[in-house]
Amino acid sequence: MSWKASARHGVREAPAGLALLQELINTRATMSYGADLLATADDAQIWLTEALATWSRASGLPAPILLISTADLRALRRLRTTFENVILAGGNPEPDGALPPADVPVSLVPDADGWVRMVPTGRGTRWLASALWAEALLAQQAGLWPRLKLCHNIDCRAAFFDTSRNNSGVWHDVSTCGNTANLRAFRERKRLLGGSGGHPTMPGPPGLR
Repeated sequence: MSWKASARHGVREAPAGLALLQELINTRATMSYGADLLATADDAQIWLTEALATWSRASGLPAPILLISTADLRALRRLRTTFENVILAGGNPEPDGALPPADVPVSLVPDADGWVRMVPTGRGTRWLASALWAEALLAQQAGLWPRLKLCHNIDCRAAFFDTSRNNSGVWHDVSTCGNTANLRAFRERKRLLGGSGGHPTMPGPPGLR
């Protein structure tokens, strides 16, 4: 089993500390990519230890040793759902309403060069929530946040970092989720045309009308 959640989907890792947030979302069990990595405390512990080590290297900040208990699983899954909703809200032209406040602490710490850094604080999953919200804010300030998306295939919902020039990607993998959606749409059109007495028109060779 792979303990890198995003690697299971074959997606490009989001830059810097934003990859931690992407990793959390991709712990969800989807399609054929593997089980839910937050299903048990043991699985969650292995995943989180590796994810925090990667985050620490990317951010240059130390990560605490978080020991996950069965009681922490609910908080982790709630965080995962919260950030899924935050990403979906950002891509919704008609938002349903305001999301609840994060309600997490952070510390603002100047470094040796006088630059102020946002440092997560708290204990246990509260520290993790602090780190995730800090990374979301930093990504928004850097203009990276709109490129973190959820696959439009509702059976997948993998979090991917869109690297297309015009930020138009909607599938985590066009060859899988994109083709699946296109086939589903074609079958639906065929069904509707068949029900109305018409005949579906198959696409011709490229360049022909």
